[in-house]
Amino acid sequence: MTRLFDSLKIKGLVAKNRVVLPPMVRFSVVEKDGFVTKGLVEWYEDVAKGDVGMIIVEASCVSEEGKLRDNQIGIWDDKFIPGLKEVAEVGKKYNVPTLIQIHHAGFKDKIKDVSEKILDEILEEFVIAFKRAKIAGFDGIEIHGAHTYLISQLNSRLWNKREDKYGGTFEKRMFFTKELIDRTKDLFDDKFILGYRMGGNEPTLEDGIEIAKYLEKIGVDLLHVSSGVPDPERKSPVKVDVPEEFPLDWVIYMGTVIKKHVNIPVIGVRNIKNEEQASWLIENNLLDFVAVGRGMIARPNWVQHGKKSYFKRTGIKVD
Repeated sequence: MTRLFDSLKIKGLVAKNRVVLPPMVRFSVVEKDGFVTKGLVEWYEDVAKGDVGMIIVEASCVSEEGKLRDNQIGIWDDKFIPGLKEVAEVGKKYNVPTLIQIHHAGFKDKIKDVSEKILDEILEEFVIAFKRAKIAGFDGIEIHGAHTYLISQLNSRLWNKREDKYGGTFEKRMFFTKELIDRTKDLFDDKFILGYRMGGNEPTLEDGIEIAKYLEKIGVDLLHVSSGVPDPERKSPVKVDVPEEFPLDWVIYMGTVIKKHVNIPVIGVRNIKNEEQASWLIENNLLDFVAVGRGMIARPNWVQHGKKSYFKRTGIKVD
């Protein structure tokens, strides 16, 4: 039986356990200039020395025009590399594989009206951002393709009604992602991996499964299943059908279903509060990794606390 505290190797990287810090945009410790701050580095160091298995650094924006809000870290200029390097070095110091999420907020449901030229320019900004991320010393990249941001908008058959190379058929809706991966494939190797945060409901779980299988086919090493552009007909906060007996959040459920359709590792995320929930998911082979976000903000040493909880429940001591 695989346990929460067992290691997992992805190519040449080894996560010491199955707990991931997902990208948590720390607006409260970032200024409007987009630079990494001392407080941000200290936050990642607190988490890294708390024995987390993997860190995915918060959304870093490829252009000033694509920011979520003013105080978001940037990767749109070489001037940001020294600060980002400080974060990457934290991961190396504590032997924690550290990826950085690359992001553009996009245009919401107006994506169909954006000129092809603008999307071409943004695609090039992503390519250059990938190169900066590698220069900064990260162990990989996570493409942000969820949460109704740019790539989620392009993936969405609800919002992407374009009739050019960026929309139409499923393959055309995925063109931005495929082209981005094709143009940066020389960056990736055993020590530099490619992750993708995807919408499991884009707008349905069936769409999410199709996207996941396609992403594996075009070279993604690690999937991180979250939410996408929802079906507007679903008024409930729960956007897909979930069996009554499933005890956790609907977004976690989507990750467990998608894992059945791919061979690459899958991270599940949302509302995991304690070790027992996380262990249940790993021990039953429902997920490969479990992301703990808010819990890690409240307790950066969540993993160490989880080991104590596990010992108390099972009598098995974990180093």
